Amino acid sequence: MNRVQSASLASNGRHQSAAVVPTTLLGSITARGDATWLTKGLAVLFVTALTAAAAQISVPLPFTPVPFTFQPMVVLIGGAALGARLGMASQVLYLLIGLAGLPVFAASPLLPQGAARLIGPTAGFLLSYPLAAWLTGRLAERRFDRKYLTSVLAMAAGLLVIFTGGTLRLAYGPPQSLGLFTAFQVGVVPFIPADIVKVCLAAGVLPGVWRFLGKQGR
Repeated sequence: MNRVQSASLASNGRHQSAAVVPTTLLGSITARGDATWLTKGLAVLFVTALTAAAAQISVPLPFTPVPFTFQPMVVLIGGAALGARLGMASQVLYLLIGLAGLPVFAASPLLPQGAARLIGPTAGFLLSYPLAAWLTGRLAERRFDRKYLTSVLAMAAGLLVIFTGGTLRLAYGPPQSLGLFTAFQVGVVPFIPADIVKVCLAAGVLPGVWRFLGKQGR
């Protein structure tokens, strides 16, 4: 074998190795075995279940129709761990289950479980979950989840999507449009301190797991 052939084979080996390097945490874990559709499906179901579970820990606030929950934290971590498409799928599935009437949404004194939640005052937050998971997952696929500061940026971007969707629904959705300023005051401002803490905590999860796996820089 001459030098040209050796160099060509080495180059092809490097390209093949680069092609199989996982870009998400789920990809890294499943790369140790066979990543099947079943494995991915179970991961999506797991994040969907976590989102539903997080909704059950909610604190109603007297000055806003939006309760305090840990759902955004689950949505963002789940999106980063699964990647853009699977992260979005987990939240679409969550909404479909809620639409079917299962008690997966946060408790509300105003609306029952089911389809009414997706047109109610918190609908903008709920409907933004798939897009927030997609965006956070897309940034994670670009290795934003490997370092703490970039992970904060990815989580903050996803949270901004959730806040934007929620604010727009409160501001302009029927039957009682609050206007943009009031919607921001009741839908975002009360949650800023707690959500800053949640983002800072959520942002540390993925880099910590990558370090544990020993693949942070790969």
